[in-house]
Amino acid sequence: MEPKTPEASKTTLTDLVLPSETNPLNNLFGGELLARMDRAASIAARRHSRRIVVTASVNHVAFNRAIPLGSVVTVEAKVTRAFKSSMEVYIDVWTEDRESGLKTKANEAIYTFVAVEETGRPVPVPEIIPETQLEKERFKAALRRKQLSLVLAGKMKPNEATELKALFLQ
Repeated sequence: MEPKTPEASKTTLTDLVLPSETNPLNNLFGGELLARMDRAASIAARRHSRRIVVTASVNHVAFNRAIPLGSVVTVEAKVTRAFKSSMEVYIDVWTEDRESGLKTKANEAIYTFVAVEETGRPVPVPEIIPETQLEKERFKAALRRKQLSLVLAGKMKPNEATELKALFLQ
């Protein structure tokens, strides 16, 4: 399998916030945003693996800014790191000012997907080769996040989490 860059998986979804998608404060429902992020991330993971993908976990979500009714929302997703059959996908959410067109980062999330074959069994995925500084930072951090997740799930002993130990023993 030939390695790929994060850019090869980049997925951008842009849409408006409609009245039926808002809470009593006229802001986008968090669940609606989660669904949009899941769709973008699954497309990115599928582009990277060229396989059926399933959401394995939602590792992190930050609702940093409310997204008001009528806003233009752009969800950008890229695979940041690939492991054996799983892929970490980083999602950035942007809002666009109606008058100036200026984009502001509103939210972010990190999802994990697993590539599977038709019967649901995991299959290998290509490696990621990060290019930009941000891609390299996210690539390195992905291994720490994976080890932390495995330790918390009891699937890895804390003393085996080399990347986590390196954070605290420097």
